[in-house]
Amino acid sequence: MPTSSYNIARFNSRRSPVFSRRGMVAASQPLASLAGIRTLLRGGNAVDAAVAAAAVLGVVEPYQTGLGGDAFALIYLAGTRQVKALNASGPAPAAARLEDYRARGLAVVPEHSPLAWTVPGCVDGWCQMLERHGRLSLPEVLEAAIQYAEDGFPVAPGDAFSWRQSEELLRQHPESGVLLCDGCAPRPGDVVLQRDLARTLRLLAKGGRDEFYRGEIAERLVAYSRQAGGLLTREDLASYRADWQEPIGIEYHGLRVLECPPNGQGLAALVALQLMSDLDLQALPRESPECLHLLIEAMKCGMIHAARHVADPRFETTPIDVLLSEDFRRWNRPALPPGKAMDPGASPGGGSDTVYLAVVDPEGNAVSFINSIYGDFGSGHAVDGLGFLMQNRGAGFSLEAGHPKRLAPGKRPYHTIMPGLVLSGEALHTVFGVTGGFMQPQGHLQVLVNLIDFGMDVQSAVDAPRFWWKEGRRVILEDGLPQATYDRLAGWGHEVVRQGHRGMGGAQVIRVWPDRGVLGAGSEPRQDGCAIGF
Repeated sequence: MPTSSYNIARFNSRRSPVFSRRGMVAASQPLASLAGIRTLLRGGNAVDAAVAAAAVLGVVEPYQTGLGGDAFALIYLAGTRQVKALNASGPAPAAARLEDYRARGLAVVPEHSPLAWTVPGCVDGWCQMLERHGRLSLPEVLEAAIQYAEDGFPVAPGDAFSWRQSEELLRQHPESGVLLCDGCAPRPGDVVLQRDLARTLRLLAKGGRDEFYRGEIAERLVAYSRQAGGLLTREDLASYRADWQEPIGIEYHGLRVLECPPNGQGLAALVALQLMSDLDLQALPRESPECLHLLIEAMKCGMIHAARHVADPRFETTPIDVLLSEDFRRWNRPALPPGKAMDPGASPGGGSDTVYLAVVDPEGNAVSFINSIYGDFGSGHAVDGLGFLMQNRGAGFSLEAGHPKRLAPGKRPYHTIMPGLVLSGEALHTVFGVTGGFMQPQGHLQVLVNLIDFGMDVQSAVDAPRFWWKEGRRVILEDGLPQATYDRLAGWGHEVVRQGHRGMGGAQVIRVWPDRGVLGAGSEPRQDGCAIGF
C-alpha cells in the first residue's frame, strides 16, 4: 500500500487490541462488558451475555438505551453456521393517524412528546432471544443490572458529559427528574442509584415479558400516556411481538457482509460498500483526499437511497435487489476528481447516539446487538415509579401524505440502529457496529474499509479519523487527518467542517481467527468503551 505523504493518521487512543482465546465482550461501558463476561463464565452463551450487557447499559447509560426502547440483533449460531436477524422495533399505536397529527397543526412528529412513542420492543426481543437461543433464565441475566440499579454505580466521564447536555430536558418532567442528582446531572465518579428501575427490573425478572406488555408495567405506561396526551393502549402493548428475519448482505472482497433488513438503515451501508467493491482502494493512501472523496460520495448515494426507500416492509416495498445490483453499481459508482463533490439536495437526518455491543462465546456463537431509545433520553418522559425513559422513535415518521416513511397505525418507523456481521464462507469473521444515529452506516463503511481493504488491526480500525456526511456538500472531518486532505477536499467542492473526536460515533469490533483459535477486539476510545476477553 502506498504511503506517500499521507501517512495513516488515527485518534491517539494509546490502546492495543484485546486478545483472548475463549470469549470476548466489547461494549460502550466497562460495567456492561464485565456483566457479559461474568455471564459467559457462569456458563451462559453469547445470547445470555448480550442480554445481560444490554440490561446493564440501560442502567448505566440511560440517556442512550433502556427498557423503553427497541433493539436489533444479528445472531451467529456456530452449530449450524446460520445467522438470524431479530427486529425488536415497535410500531406506532393503532390510534396514530397521520390526518390527526396534521389536524393538530403538526408538520413533524414532536420529539419530546408521548406522540413520538412507539411500542417498546426490546423487552420482547430479549425474551425471545433467551427462549430460542439462550441457556440462562431471564432472572439470571438481569442480576447484574438489578445490582447496579439498587447499589449504585459510578458515572463514567463520557456518560457524565452526555448526561449534562440533557439537564433541561429532564427538568421539564418531574418523573424524569429521578435521573438527576439534586436537580443536576451527575459528575464523573458520582454514584447514581436507580431504585425505581431496580424495582421494575425485579418485576420483569419475576413476570417475564407479560409483566411488561400486560401487567403492572403496561398499566403504568398506558395511564401515563393517556394523562400526557399520548396514544399508547393496552392492546398496542399486548399484541406486540418481535420478528425473526433473514439478514441481507453483499460479497465484498471475498467476505460476506450482513445487515438487518428494513425498516433498519443497514441497506445504506451495503449500497455504499457495493459501490466500492470493484475498486482498488489499496492503491490510494487511506487518509488521502482521493480515498475519502470516493467513500464520501458512495456514502451519499447509500444514505439518499435509504432515505427514499427504507420503510416498514409490511407497508412499503424496498427494492433491495435493485439497489445492490451490478447495474446500480455501474450507474452510480463515484468518480475521482476532476469530478466534483455531489450535492444530492437532501440530508440524511440529524445525529443521536445509542449503545452497541458485540459478544463471541467459547463455542463460537456470536451476537451483534444494538439497543436504543433514539434521542438522548428519548422522549424525555419517564413514567412515575418505573425509572426508565420512553423512546421517541416515532420522530422517524414523516407526516407527508404519500411519503414511504409516512405515519400509519401499526407501522414501524425508519430505524437508524443497525448491527453488522461479516462471514468468511460460513465461518464467523467479524462482529461489529457503530453508534451515532445517521452516522451508523457511515461508520460501518469506514470501519470495514479499514479492516478489509487496508488491513488495520481491530483497534486501529476503530481509532482512525472519520468523516460524517451531514447534508448537501457539507461533510464533517475529524481532527487528525493531513492538512493537505482537508484543503484538497475543500477545493473539490466539499464543504469541510473540522471537528474534534467527540460525537463521531462509537464502534465496537470483535475479529475471529479460527485457524489460531484467537479473538481480537477493538473498543471505542471516543466514549467509555471497553473490551474484555478470557
